[in-house]
Amino acid sequence: MISCKLIRYTPDPDRTVAMSAHLCYSPIGAAQIEEDMTDDQVRRLVRQLARMGHTSTFEHVTFTFAIEGVSRVLTHQLVRHRIASYSQQSQRYVKEHDFETIVPPTIAKDPALKEKFDGLCGKIQALYNEMTEAGIPAEDARYILPNATETKIVVTMNARSLLHFFELRCCNRAQWEIRALANMMLEEVKKVAPILFGNAGPTCVTQRICHEGKMSCGRLEKLFAMDRQRGQNK
Repeated sequence: MISCKLIRYTPDPDRTVAMSAHLCYSPIGAAQIEEDMTDDQVRRLVRQLARMGHTSTFEHVTFTFAIEGVSRVLTHQLVRHRIASYSQQSQRYVKEHDFETIVPPTIAKDPALKEKFDGLCGKIQALYNEMTEAGIPAEDARYILPNATETKIVVTMNARSLLHFFELRCCNRAQWEIRALANMMLEEVKKVAPILFGNAGPTCVTQRICHEGKMSCGRLEKLFAMDRQRGQNK
C-alpha cells in the first residue's frame, strides 16, 4: 500500500509566494511586504497569479515527500519530472533478500494469474539470494529483479513543478499507481498551501482542456455541465 507523507515544506508557502510576487512591483523590501500584507491580499494575489499563469514565484516554495510502498514502475515514471530532487533506496547497497512486490489490481483479482505472478517472483527471489550468497555483488544480482519490486523514495519539488505534475498525473488517463500517488501528494500539499493548490489537478480541472482526444475519460464534459449549472443558479 502506498504511503505518502509530507515531511518538510517552506513555512507559510502561500504568503511566501505572494510576498515574492508583490516585491517585483514594490519600492520596499520583502521583509516589510510580508509584514504588511493581509491574509485577504495574499489570497487574492496568489489566485490571480495562478489564473494568469504567472507562476515563476511559485518556485520559491518547496515540498518534500517521504514515499514508500511503490514499485520501480512508478519511480521510473516519477523521475521523468526533471525539476525535482530524488533520493531513492539503492539496490546496490540494500540487498533485496526478501523483497516485497506491488501487484496491479488487474492481476490481483485473477486468482490463477496472481498465483503465477507470485510463483515467478518467488523464483526470482530464490535466484537472487543464490547469486548474492555466491558472492555476486548486489549491484549485479539486481539485474534480475522485477519492476514490481517495492521501493522507497524521498522527493522534493517546488510548487510550480508540482502543479505541472498534478496536471499530468492526476489525469484519469495516467497509469493507475502514479495517479494514486499524485492524488495523495495533492491532498498533502492542500493542507499546508490551500490557496496555491486550491485549483490544482488535471488540465480539465485547471484549464478546462483535455489533451487526450478520443481517449478522454469524459470528465471534461461533466465539468462543463457543472459550470453551466452554476451559471444558471446565479
